[in-house]
Amino acid sequence: MKTAILYDTTLRDGMQGENICFSPEDKIKVAKRLDDMGIHYIEGGWPGSNPNAMRFFELAKEVKFNNSIITAFGSTRRPNITPDKDKNLNALAACGAPVAAIFGKSWDLHVQIMENSLEENIAMIKDSVAWLISKGLTVFYDAEHYYDGYINNKSYALETLKAAVKGGCRTLVLCDTNGGTLPHDIEQITTETIREIYSDSEISNLIHHNNDAQTKEDLSDAIVFGIHAHNDCGMAVANTIAAVRCGVRVVQGTVNGYGERCGNADLTSIIPILKVKMDNDCISFENLTKLKKLSRFVSETANMTPLNNRPFVGHSAFAHKGGIHVSAVMKASEAYEHMN
Repeated sequence: MKTAILYDTTLRDGMQGENICFSPEDKIKVAKRLDDMGIHYIEGGWPGSNPNAMRFFELAKEVKFNNSIITAFGSTRRPNITPDKDKNLNALAACGAPVAAIFGKSWDLHVQIMENSLEENIAMIKDSVAWLISKGLTVFYDAEHYYDGYINNKSYALETLKAAVKGGCRTLVLCDTNGGTLPHDIEQITTETIREIYSDSEISNLIHHNNDAQTKEDLSDAIVFGIHAHNDCGMAVANTIAAVRCGVRVVQGTVNGYGERCGNADLTSIIPILKVKMDNDCISFENLTKLKKLSRFVSETANMTPLNNRPFVGHSAFAHKGGIHVSAVMKASEAYEHMN
């Protein structure tokens, strides 16, 4: 298993949660703690959406991040215009973040709802990626509603991913945006998707032509997959772990699982599962000991009450009320505790 890449979106998707609000200055404080934790990527917000979002990126330019790379979020260009005319893409290019994560539509239903054509949607994805790369940015492509799109129209969902690769993107993030997919479906679709992309002759020739890979086996390094899971069925953490088992490396989530509706995949559960349970060297053991304090800090900054029963970092996670459990734990902690 290759080392997972931790991608935090607390400061963007986490703020979609009810009653969650961070000022630009609060976001900088949280970003510093995430950097100290060893998180690889920190998604700071959508710079084209509002002045406060852009303010964070202005403040971030004055901060030295030792471990983390700041990422900006946005969407593909609007239909029937060129990328250089799209204000959101221009905001991404101007904000100063070296990485842009842009989402596009994978589900043909959404394309139809937007009264767009399937062909124009493909062009929007490819054009937007290529334009941002031409501006010197690294691009992560978030395939919005990918799993629903795959189930409804497999060939079209795959074409959207291929469009991003043809535009120059090398990180493809599969999104369970509705949070309704179950782990066994995540495993099946993720496995099939990775196989389809790696076996596509046009993609393979393109990657080799650009010297991103020397052999067919190098495609797994040239094109990296990610997972972005929501928690509407209470499966976001399970779905994330399932995707990692299939070869996904970029793991997106939020601290404490904050996010819209029922939240996002909770990094305070995912990180210790990867590190301790799956022997994935995504973070150091020294930094792992900071996880509870990080969880509390984000809760306090968001003015949210910490959940005592939150796995790993909650006050009750390794507490025992009394009786035979305590007696057994005093003799051998592994009798009733799943980890040290």
